[in-house]
Amino acid sequence: MKKVLLLLANGFEIFEASAFIDVIGWNLIEGDGSTKLYSCGLQKELQSTFDQRFTVDFLIDEIDVDAYDALAIPGGFEEFGFYEDAFDEKFLGLIQQFRDKKKIIASICVGALPLAKSGILRNRCATTYNINPLRQQMLQGFDAKVLNEPVVEDDNMITSWNPSTAIPVALRLLEMLTSKENAGRVSALMGF
Repeated sequence: MKKVLLLLANGFEIFEASAFIDVIGWNLIEGDGSTKLYSCGLQKELQSTFDQRFTVDFLIDEIDVDAYDALAIPGGFEEFGFYEDAFDEKFLGLIQQFRDKKKIIASICVGALPLAKSGILRNRCATTYNINPLRQQMLQGFDAKVLNEPVVEDDNMITSWNPSTAIPVALRLLEMLTSKENAGRVSALMGF
């Protein structure tokens, strides 16, 4: 079984998190059955954007990186405290551990910013939220090479523009974990 860890910060965007949850879950039931997703955060209970509450499976301190094959990080809203968690040393440290082990890391929208702040995107091609230039400027400030493209891959790391890229990123993660044929099958069964 290939295990995906969904790393959530307070203020995470539900739609972006749910893309990972659904694609990996659809594969478990309707695809090749080889993937399972688990969630973690700095606190057991997190508040998403728009004030919904969620309970994660594990705290960051409980994670053994060797037990997982990939890390998935949705973006979030500053107004709901996203950067307070996403830029926390434990959050960044977990990202660095996944990178040190050469695991797949997939992010959506401003989920790229904690990757960059952790140092793993230094001199790497990446992208982030594209509607307001502020977030791409932040990404560039962390020494990433910002590309004006919806989805950017560089050395097993995926970054993307905005919520519209959530499903393509989640499906690409599935493809990297399984196969192109399997990801295509799951995509078709989901109606994409």
